[in-house]
Amino acid sequence: MSTQHVTIVVAPGALGSTITIPLEMLQAANDIARSQSPKRELLQIELVGTSPGAISLHGGLAVQCNKAIEHVSKTDLIFVPGMWGNPKAAVHKHPELVSWLRRMHSQNATLCSIATGAFFIAESGLLDKRSATTHWRFFDVFAKRYPLVKLQRKRFITQDRNIFCTGSVNAARDIMLHFVESLFGEVISNQVSRHFTHELKRSYESQLLKHNQSSTHHDETIIKVQEWLQENYAKPVQIAELAALFQLSPRSLNRRFKQAANTTPLQYLQELRISHAKALLKRSNLVISEIADQVGYQDASYFTGLFKKIHSVTPNEYRRLVRNKLFLAEGGNQSGDS
Repeated sequence: MSTQHVTIVVAPGALGSTITIPLEMLQAANDIARSQSPKRELLQIELVGTSPGAISLHGGLAVQCNKAIEHVSKTDLIFVPGMWGNPKAAVHKHPELVSWLRRMHSQNATLCSIATGAFFIAESGLLDKRSATTHWRFFDVFAKRYPLVKLQRKRFITQDRNIFCTGSVNAARDIMLHFVESLFGEVISNQVSRHFTHELKRSYESQLLKHNQSSTHHDETIIKVQEWLQENYAKPVQIAELAALFQLSPRSLNRRFKQAANTTPLQYLQELRISHAKALLKRSNLVISEIADQVGYQDASYFTGLFKKIHSVTPNEYRRLVRNKLFLAEGGNQSGDS
């Protein structure tokens, strides 16, 4: 990995968590990578203000910025913080941030907004005809002010080419794990996840980011079906009953699902079950029959055969392989787990 420059924007009145979550998770990834390989290229992370010096955030916390955005002429990845209160007022107060984002994007920088930070990117025109989301409280304001943006009201994370948006502070953790995995790989991403989240599984939204952009779609009914499957993958699923639940015929469900997600509902369900089984094989000591049952397969032999067909190894062989890799990778982490 070549050195990447990351800019975390600091603006007056910003929510501190929308700045500290990207900062702390990326710095944790840097620290883990350094402990494993001292010569590895690390991220260059900078807190950059709308003006130099101390900037007061919502709640009175002051953040010292040694540099202003006007002094950043090149960067690879930018995080735009969420603002407390009226985001329209913040946009009016900081036109320099809007123009700077436009300029950085023209130089191929990737942009990521946290919650109402999307207003700054939208104001620049960069979200016109692109999918985006923001904090739910400001959906109507956002839609009225930026009618050319494809606002996704039921999504907490959107990606449209190299612009990402999140709709909440909680979604920021998911998207940060996506960036950590992209920059450092799955092993370090898993370690960061263990420090900053309590769940083994990734959210439905973050799983969308693991695929290429063509797999992200905007069929709201199919999104609901996928969300339902994500929450109920361990239960018995019949296509006819699933279709009826969403007021579709089985034929329409299969057709629309295939068109939107490039797979069938049953194939998608199988992918979910196997994905969760892999997480349990990595992190739990459950026996194979227990794992099979927890992910929706009552027949452990069927589960084992299916797993081997997909991954060319049995579940037990997979467990030995991944645990050996995790042991080797984490052996260099001197910080330990709390």
